[in-house]
Order: sequence, then C-alpha cells, then structure tokens
Amino acid sequence: MSVLDGRPGIGVVGAGNIADLNVAGYLKDERCAVVAVCDPLPERAAAAADRWGAPRYYTDLDDLLADGSVDAVEILTPTHLHPEHVLRSVAAGKHVSCQKPISNSVADAQKMTEAAEAAGVVLRVSECFRHYPPLLRARQLIDDGAIGSPTHLRLRTVVGQTDSSFQNGLRADGYTWRMNADSPGGHLFDDMIHKYAVALWLFDQDIVSVQAVVRRRDHFFEPCAAIFEYEDPGLLGSMDVSYAPSMWMRSSYYGADEFFEIQGDEGFLWVTRCTGELLDLPALQLYQGHRHEQRTTAFPDVPSSWNLGFDGSASHFIDALTSDTVAEMSGGEAAKALQLCFAVYQAGNTGEAVDPRTISDAVVPEGWPS
Repeated sequence: MSVLDGRPGIGVVGAGNIADLNVAGYLKDERCAVVAVCDPLPERAAAAADRWGAPRYYTDLDDLLADGSVDAVEILTPTHLHPEHVLRSVAAGKHVSCQKPISNSVADAQKMTEAAEAAGVVLRVSECFRHYPPLLRARQLIDDGAIGSPTHLRLRTVVGQTDSSFQNGLRADGYTWRMNADSPGGHLFDDMIHKYAVALWLFDQDIVSVQAVVRRRDHFFEPCAAIFEYEDPGLLGSMDVSYAPSMWMRSSYYGADEFFEIQGDEGFLWVTRCTGELLDLPALQLYQGHRHEQRTTAFPDVPSSWNLGFDGSASHFIDALTSDTVAEMSGGEAAKALQLCFAVYQAGNTGEAVDPRTISDAVVPEGWPS
C-alpha cells in the first residue's frame, strides 16, 4: 500500500560534494519532483535549486520542513548532523532518506529508527552499492544457486589517485569534518560502510565474529586485513583495504577501486569494478565448475557505470513511497553495518575477535581525534 498519494515532493537537505550524484535519480524519475533545497550557504542553496529546477531554497531546516509541498527529504549533510536532522524531519511528519553512514553511533541509529517507526514515516539509508546493477545481478545469481552454496566472500578496496573532473571538482571543505572528532574514524568508517552493507546484504545473514589488523596512512586512510565469520559456519568473509598514493587509476569519479569475489562450492562470481574502471572486463563474471561441464559466463549486458547505483537508490525510495515496496536499507540494517564497522576497529585495537552484535554505541580507532 502506498504511503503517499500523488507525486511526492522531495526536499534536499545539503547541497555539498555528493549532492548532484544523489539527486540525479530523482530528477530522472517522473513519479516525483524536487521541490526545495536547504543548505546553510545561501549561494550554494540557490545554485543547487537552479541546477535541479527546484522552485524554492532555504538556509534553515525548519523552514524547509514547514514547506507543505515537501513530502520527503533526502538528507545529504555531514554524518554527525544526521541524528538531529533525521529526528527533526521525522517529527515534522516527513519521510526520510538519509546518506550513509546513518550516524556516528549504533545508539543514535536505533533512536532514529524507533522515532520513525513511532511517527509512522519511512526511514531508509541511501546505499548506492546495494543498487549497483552488477551487485544486484550477482545477488540474484547467488539466490538462484548459480554457484551452489556460498562459502567465501572476498572484498578488495584500493584507494589511489585519479584526475577525473569529478574528483577535481570536489570542495576541500567537504572533507574537514571527516578527519576530526566529528567522525569516529577515517576511511574504514566513511567509505567502507558501503562494503560492510554489501557483506551483510549478499547473504542476508549476520556476521558473528570479526578479526582485523588496522593501520593508518596519511591520517585518514586505514589499510586493513579482516576476517568475518557468518552465522552459517560454512561461510567466511575476508576484506582487504589498501592505500596506493602513487598509483593512478582510470575512474570517472573517485580514485578508488573495488573488487568482489563470491566463492561457492560449485563456482564463483566476480564483480570486477564499482567506482574505478581498471580492468578491461565486463563488470560481472561467473564461473561454474560442474564435473562434466566447466563454463565461464560474462555479462556485458549488465550496465556498470557507478552513478547507476545512486540513480537506482533514488528510484527505490520513490518505489517505497508510492507502492508496497519495503524501503531499503532500513535503519536496523544500517545499524548492523555500523556494528560491523566498529567491530573492525575494536578488533584492530585489541587484537581479539569481536562479535559485532555486542556493540551498542561506537568504537574509535587508536590515535583518532576525540
């Protein structure tokens, strides 16, 4: 059953570096309209409203929330402001899509989720990786039994350099709060939250134990090697995060690259790219190793431009507002991704295995500002 009748009006809260990527999908979707923008910098709010064709802009959140044409908000503000902005939006009766990570602590994520449930409004966290077409197809192939029973997930991320127009156009002031006490961690928090969300989503089961070694480079970047144990004792995960500041990458966006391998007892899947464009391969590859037939299948038909995950995320939110689609990523799922992130930090701090489900607040890596 639809939670809204008619064409939802979307108010965008925050017009910084990642706003255009997140708003593009709403502008392409004829089922909704971007009707207002809010940003504390009036010139930035006005410029965004002009780019997106929004008839109104504000510099104060309460003014946007009082706008009767706004049915739902897309919150694109710094993470430490999410609890305040989400709770005020929920109290005003607005449906909420919130940028990742949902908050700086598990406790705040749970508080936001409970407030939305009590108010009877939708709260979801915008997670572009879970709407990225190659990962969506990979998940469907896993569910269809294409690789048999999954046995191992390997997540690889490397951060390097690029000279893309997107990267060169980013404002430096959009990163200051990511590198001080306004954040509970660096790259493993701000970026790897995407990968934690995927690790939980691909198999729809909890991770119950984490072991990790965490280092730091250039303050923000956190090379890491981690091992995950899932509820199913036959399924393991491993994650490696590398920093290669002298390696240049082909990318239309950030200087980063991700590679996912899902091993099963009958074959494996590769997702060969997300943000970067390093390998001259289709983004999705399947190997099936049956006794009497071994076959490799590429999927060149699966679109792989990284912006499509953002577009799909926006479209999904409109689905949730206008049909009986359940909104993903729920606040509860976002809290579990946070728990996994903090378990990596805690395991790195202590050298001991950590059950993410035991973490109820936040964990800060050693040496991070507090």
